[in-house]
Amino acid sequence: MSELEQRWRLVLGKYSQDRLPTPVGEAASRDVALGFLYDRLYESRGLRAGGAGGDGGAGGDGGAGPRDAGLEASAPHIVDWLDSTRELFSDEVAQELTTEAVERFGLTELLTDPRALEKVEADLNTLQLLLSLKSGVPQEALAAVRRLVATVVEDLMKRLRSELESVLSGRVNRQSRTRRPTGSFDALRTIEQNLGTWDEERQRLLVESVTFFRRSRLRYPWDIVLCIDQSGSMVSSVIHSAVLAGILSGLPGVTVKLVVFDTSVVDLSHLSDDPVETLMSVQLGGGTNIGQGLRYCEQLVTNPSRTIVALITDFYEGGPVQELLEAVSRLVESGVTLMGLSALEDGTGPAFDHHTAERVAAAGMPVAAMTPKSFAQWAAKVMQ
Repeated sequence: MSELEQRWRLVLGKYSQDRLPTPVGEAASRDVALGFLYDRLYESRGLRAGGAGGDGGAGGDGGAGPRDAGLEASAPHIVDWLDSTRELFSDEVAQELTTEAVERFGLTELLTDPRALEKVEADLNTLQLLLSLKSGVPQEALAAVRRLVATVVEDLMKRLRSELESVLSGRVNRQSRTRRPTGSFDALRTIEQNLGTWDEERQRLLVESVTFFRRSRLRYPWDIVLCIDQSGSMVSSVIHSAVLAGILSGLPGVTVKLVVFDTSVVDLSHLSDDPVETLMSVQLGGGTNIGQGLRYCEQLVTNPSRTIVALITDFYEGGPVQELLEAVSRLVESGVTLMGLSALEDGTGPAFDHHTAERVAAAGMPVAAMTPKSFAQWAAKVMQ
C-alpha cells in the first residue's frame, strides 16, 4: 500500500474499503482512531455503523467491529481513544482531534470523566472547552478539573507576568537611561557604548554593557474595577481577565475589584488574587444584562479620579441599552477613567455588537479590543 493510498484511506475511512487496500500496522491503528470520530459523519447521512466492511477493514462479518462498537460516547472507550491518539499522532494533531471530539461531536465525557481529564492536554483551548461545560461536570471530577485549570493558569501567569510587570512598573522615559533591566532595551545606545569591543576576526560585537530606558514611577494608589461579561461567547476574555486580575492584585498600591455578570451580578473581588478560584466560580452561559453589571460597579467606586473601570463584553445587550448608556454617562461625569473591551485576549478580531459599542463610545467610554499587555500599557499611561 503506497503512502498516497494510505493517506487517502485515512481521509475516506472504511467506506473506501472497496477501492483502497486495507491498512496494516500503525496505519490500521490510525484508521481506527480516526474512524472513532469521523465515521459519525457518514452515520449522520444515513449510513449504518456496520456498513462497508463493518469492522473497519479487519475482515469482519459485516457486523459492528472494533471501529463501530461503542461509537456512543462511553467513557471507557473515550479514555482508550485518548491514549491511542496521543501514541499515534503528533501533539498538535492529537489536540485537534480532542477539540473536534468535544466541539463537533459532543463527546463531553472527555472533559467530565476524571480518568479522561487526567489524559487531556492542559492548554488554553481545552480550558475554554472545560469552562463552557463546567456546569455539567460531576462532583467526582471537580478535583481533576481544578488541577487542569491550575496548570493552564500557571502557564499563563508565567508568560503574562513577565510581560506585564515591566510595563506596569512605570512608563518608559526615553530621555533617561539605566543599566538596571527594565524591560525596555535601548539597542542604539548599547551598540554605541560597545563599539570598542568589535571583534574583527569573528565580525561580531562583543557586548560588555547593556543599557535600558528608565521608567517613570506610577502614582499610587489606584482602584481597578474589572466588570466581566460571563456569557458563553466571552470565555477566552474571562480567562485572561482572571489572570490579569491576579497579576494586578500583586502590584503595590493597586486594589482590584472583580465583578462578573450575565443576567445577575456576582462580586468576586475577594478572589481577585486567585485566578484558579475565580475561574472555578464563574458560570458561563445564559443571558446578558450589561447595564445591570455596570450599575453594580458604580457602587464600588470610592475615589473616581483614581479609579479605572474596564467593561469587558461583546456589547450584545439583553437589557435596556439606555440603562447601560446612562451608567456610562454617570461614571464619566464622576471622573472615572473608562475602557470598554470587546475582547481581552491574544486572539483575532472579536465578534461584537458594533451599534451598541458605538453608542457606548459616544457616551464617553472608549471601546477597543486589547491583549492583556496592551491593556497594561494603557493602564500604566493612565496611572502616570
